[in-house]
Amino acid sequence: MVCSAAPLLLLAATLPLLGSPVAQASQPGQSQAGGESGSGQLLDQQNGAGESALVSVYVHLDFSDKTWPHEVSRTLTLPAASASSSPRPLLTGLRLTTECNVNHEGNFYCACLSGYQWNTSICLHYPPCQSPQNHQPCGCLVFSHPEPGYCQLLPPGSPVTCLPAVPGTLSLNSQLQMPGDTLSLTLLLSQEATDLSWFLRHPGSPSPILLQPGTQVSVTSSHGQAALSVSNMSHHWAGEYMSCFEAQGFKWNLHEVVRVPLKATDVARLPDQLSISCATSPGFQLSCCIPSTNLAYTVTWSPGEGSKASSFNKSGSQCFVMAVQHCPMTDTVYTCDLQSPGLAPLRVPISITIIQDGDITCPEDTSVLTWNVTKAGHVAQAPCPESKRGIVRRFCAADGVWGPVHSSCTDARLLALFIRAKLLQAGQGSPAEEVPQILAQLPGQAAEASSPSDLLTLLSTMKYLAKAVAKARIQLDRSALKNLLIATDKVLDMDTRSLWTLAQARKPWAGSTLLLAVETLACSLCPQDHPFTFSLPNVLLQSQLFGPTFPADYSISFPTRPPLQAQIPRHSLAPLVRNGTEISITSLVLRKLDHLLPSNYGQGLGDSLYATPGLVLVISIMAGDQAFSQGEVIMDFGNTDGSPHCVFWDHSLFQGRGGWSKEGCQAQAASGSPTARCLCQHLTAFSVLMSPHTVPEEPALALLTQVGLGASILALLVCLGVYRLVWRVVVRNKVSYFRHATLLNMVLCLLAADTCFLGAPFLPPGPRSPLCLAATFLCHFLYLATFFWMLAQALVLAHQLLFVFHQLPKHRVLPLMVLLGYLCPLGLAGVTLGLYLPQGQYLREGECWLDGKGGALYTFVGPVLAIVGVNGLVLAMAMLKLLRPSLSEGPPAEKRQALLGVIKALLILTPIFGLTWGLGLATLLEEVSVVPHYIFTILNTLQGVFILLFGCLMDKKVQEALRKRFCRAQAPSSTISLSTNEGYILEHSKGGSDTAR
Repeated sequence: MVCSAAPLLLLAATLPLLGSPVAQASQPGQSQAGGESGSGQLLDQQNGAGESALVSVYVHLDFSDKTWPHEVSRTLTLPAASASSSPRPLLTGLRLTTECNVNHEGNFYCACLSGYQWNTSICLHYPPCQSPQNHQPCGCLVFSHPEPGYCQLLPPGSPVTCLPAVPGTLSLNSQLQMPGDTLSLTLLLSQEATDLSWFLRHPGSPSPILLQPGTQVSVTSSHGQAALSVSNMSHHWAGEYMSCFEAQGFKWNLHEVVRVPLKATDVARLPDQLSISCATSPGFQLSCCIPSTNLAYTVTWSPGEGSKASSFNKSGSQCFVMAVQHCPMTDTVYTCDLQSPGLAPLRVPISITIIQDGDITCPEDTSVLTWNVTKAGHVAQAPCPESKRGIVRRFCAADGVWGPVHSSCTDARLLALFIRAKLLQAGQGSPAEEVPQILAQLPGQAAEASSPSDLLTLLSTMKYLAKAVAKARIQLDRSALKNLLIATDKVLDMDTRSLWTLAQARKPWAGSTLLLAVETLACSLCPQDHPFTFSLPNVLLQSQLFGPTFPADYSISFPTRPPLQAQIPRHSLAPLVRNGTEISITSLVLRKLDHLLPSNYGQGLGDSLYATPGLVLVISIMAGDQAFSQGEVIMDFGNTDGSPHCVFWDHSLFQGRGGWSKEGCQAQAASGSPTARCLCQHLTAFSVLMSPHTVPEEPALALLTQVGLGASILALLVCLGVYRLVWRVVVRNKVSYFRHATLLNMVLCLLAADTCFLGAPFLPPGPRSPLCLAATFLCHFLYLATFFWMLAQALVLAHQLLFVFHQLPKHRVLPLMVLLGYLCPLGLAGVTLGLYLPQGQYLREGECWLDGKGGALYTFVGPVLAIVGVNGLVLAMAMLKLLRPSLSEGPPAEKRQALLGVIKALLILTPIFGLTWGLGLATLLEEVSVVPHYIFTILNTLQGVFILLFGCLMDKKVQEALRKRFCRAQAPSSTISLSTNEGYILEHSKGGSDTAR
């Protein structure tokens, strides 16, 4: 054995002794290892002859020639004892336990040999030879001088294998995990264990990564058992899993190797499709690249005739290339077959389209990138620069004109940081260590961002870091927070036209993502780093720490233009002061951010476009490690033009994409100053919106809606009661049956819709409320059903007007009316729910009704206006039928009677056909006046009352039936009644036709 720096060897000998020992083995010095060691061990005097005992004796040997004599390793025996002498022990073997080397500084590096380990009590007092690794057993320590100590023998196990007895077993559900599966590892312990940790060592990585609970990782433990679960497995989770723990005074390490096959989306193809002209390009090159994995893959290309295959490695991936030397004559699909032993082949297709004579093509373009001749209707592809990952695409239109260039190229280093941050949130790594490391690299990456993909990847990285910090509740030092603010300043200063506009076209909520990430990370400063002030052109931060004795009020000002001031009254912080905890208040101003946030406005702000002061103020209070969100804050945003609206950015609005809300905030007029002063009852990101007009807020309008709907519901119930009494009398012919059947279904649908709409404001709003979703869907369906039954009634009337002597069969018409009245609106409502709910555009913010911004509302407005238009045409047709024969030929008395009939029909059919809903166009177009809103509300909330009056009670047959039922004792008297059924119009139409004849 060679000693690297000094002729010294520190070891311990384990001696099996045969016979009945009577003496005490001794050695110089005291052992520090504990356990079986010591200055010597007195053997049991009671042992009988022939028994053996195992003792550990500390031996310190120096070798001047720096070599370990081979003779010492042989079995040594002592001379046989005479009969008169006392029995002596027999030395049967000598084993090395500890080897110590001395470096040039005089420190002793003592490492344990196989089967031995330093006791954990020793490990706590001496530093390890390398950087501390929780996953490694205590196998090497550094001593400042030769300590009398040695590594201990691990608990013995099987006498056959001579391996130590590990106090636990590690098992898993399968060593081969398919993508998307859930990995389960279980550790069963036979001894009490402490300091249990889980690690993952990636293929080719020298050091493992700590696994902690995250979005994919869950860790559980109970008495004698611990478990690790990883969901949604992918190649990022392949490698060696280790369970490390302490038991019986030693550190133990159990491991299992897990393999995860690749999936098709893990394979990068360049190109994934190709349009080529064999005349200009007789050959071409195809490639497919896979990330590093612990599975060995081989590639076969098909068809492979006349081609040459090769492979090369680059920055964590392996690429397989096929050079096609002869262009195929027809369109061909090449396949990159990736094969790993024991797995089904992974086939990745690449389509090749051959340009034939006469095909429309886009010409070759070498202005920026080289774009070869491409067939019309196909997409040309080009590789990204060497330091980027992704692909550049350009579409060739049907007329042979090149479209715009779309690039997904992302900086390779930034992409690695993004993956690292995403895995950190998933459960790979320690946030306390890795978040500052990633933040340290963000300013440089932000300065080098040159594409929308770079910007979006940078924002996503910050988002994942913020989530990891919030979940782990870690704190950042000044250096980490400075790096965050510098990166934020560079992001806000990026060119709006070339980067932000294109990035927002892909993700409109990109600005909201930045705000939430910075808002979360900025309030995570360590208490010992307060106070902290930092100023950049686009970012200004002030953070202070207060003890239990808080000043009268907290006030702060920023040198912005116009100046920004904020104040928090002491009474708002009184609950925190009473708790005796330290309070940190962080105030952050972000310039330009309000112009980058999406134009989403919550309830009460309407859909108008507002001007903003060019900044967002973020105020956060931390009491210990808990965020304090309730508190009064007074802000002065300086001079503003227009009508100010005090708002804050609510990240929960619009399905988590964020929007401006004024809940809990109100504008106050500053005495003797035209400044915009805001008072809010909570803490978050604030700003002020200015508009040239005010959004109408009329409490009377809401009250009028409730009263009108209540009256309609009562009227519709009365209508149902009337039909219950007179139904058999009024449906004796087909025309009356069709009219009253449609009217009855209309009443039922409108009654249910009004009831649902009236109760919807009392339900908790939002997409997470199933009651709110159900109410919105039912209102949508029932109101549509009401209008479709109106359409059915209008179509029946139109048929009777156009085909006077043609009778409709009841058994055919009624199923068609049910199909039109119920299935059509149900389909429309279902499609709207399935289409807009996943996009977060189904519910209006703060209400249980359809959202008007994303298009969901127009699935109601469109069919309603179309039906109103059709019903209007039918009404005009009916008016012409009434006017034409009488006004042209009859005497003045008949003309007046005909005009009276037209007026009656207009009064009757307008509410039944829902024509008053056409006023909804005025409410959609009008932004200031509330007059159209009042007219629309009065006419349409009282529609049930109009149906009761004109559709039911003024019907001649209904009146006669009611008179016969309740006034049988009275003699019938002549009455003048308005007939709302088609018979009134049809009788006049037939009469006019007979007169004309």
